[in-house]
Amino acid sequence: MSTPRVFIVRHGETEWSLNGRHTSTTDLPLTHRGRGRIIQTGRALIGPSRLIVPSNLAHIYVSPLSRAQQTLQLLHSHLPSQVTESTTTPLITEWNYGNYEGLLSKEIRERRGGKWDIWTDGCEGGESPEQVAERCDEIIREIRERWHNPAFNGEGKGDVMVVAHGHLLRAFAMRWIGRELGEKLTLVLEAGGVGTLSYEHNNIDEPAILLGGAFVGSDEQE
Repeated sequence: MSTPRVFIVRHGETEWSLNGRHTSTTDLPLTHRGRGRIIQTGRALIGPSRLIVPSNLAHIYVSPLSRAQQTLQLLHSHLPSQVTESTTTPLITEWNYGNYEGLLSKEIRERRGGKWDIWTDGCEGGESPEQVAERCDEIIREIRERWHNPAFNGEGKGDVMVVAHGHLLRAFAMRWIGRELGEKLTLVLEAGGVGTLSYEHNNIDEPAILLGGAFVGSDEQE
């Protein structure tokens, strides 16, 4: 049995992600290029001998916002019909930027007199780092209790996919390994990008960010 993984998938490109505007509650669709790149990502990374093996996939969590829903719909074309179970949950909507919605980082810093760090300052009129961490922790607990613990005990499939947003997924990765959001752990996840989280030493008590995850293949092929 391979160690269970979480594949974090950022939605594809939108007009605002393209030009750097902070997008949380504004429900933008993917651009034409964004849709095309997600289709290519699915072809490259999903399949019996690729990074995301459909037969190992236990569940999918997706944000309710259109850009995440569209991303999952495009990825679904590369998943077999039996991999259909998914949960749409507000726990993985984007960090609420509040008064900073639609602004560039430089515009936010200008409003605040030259200094702003979302990981320590949060968003005026929106969410604090503590509120975002709490949401991440809740979904992480569910993934470990519902899917990964049983997989470690040999009970069913264990891989999970989370389709969501840039800041939320970076926060998710930090909380996955128990780091506070203000600890300055620099992570980047491009629009349409895929990251992998797992465990060290095949031990659920040693969560890890998986750098350069191998293409594991299906159990049948092994």
